[in-house]
Amino acid sequence: GSCNACELELHALGGPAYDISRLGMGFVASPRHADALLLTGPVTRNLEEAVRLTVEAAPAPACVIACGDCACGQGPFSGSYAVVDSPDSVVEIAVRIPGCPPTPGAILDALTEARQRLS
Repeated sequence: GSCNACELELHALGGPAYDISRLGMGFVASPRHADALLLTGPVTRNLEEAVRLTVEAAPAPACVIACGDCACGQGPFSGSYAVVDSPDSVVEIAVRIPGCPPTPGAILDALTEARQRLS
């Protein structure tokens, strides 16, 4: 259910200003290859099961990072009939990144925090 504003900030992490690859981090296309999962946008009722299945597909111990106000259960869509009340009712959220959208620096800090939780 994302508006893609958070995704634009995620793309900035791959650029020369942040270059997350220098930290040994990167984005993968499959949850089966991921150590952490980024949840962007509100969890819509139509995608509730898909979110659960994605988290189950990730190898343990994976953590879920809620990126942006919508993924944290706030934002302009909270309270709508089309979204679940709280993403915590669908999956366990390990790290939250507030903001609409959060800055690339805030996202990078959260990824570093998630890495520390996993090690």
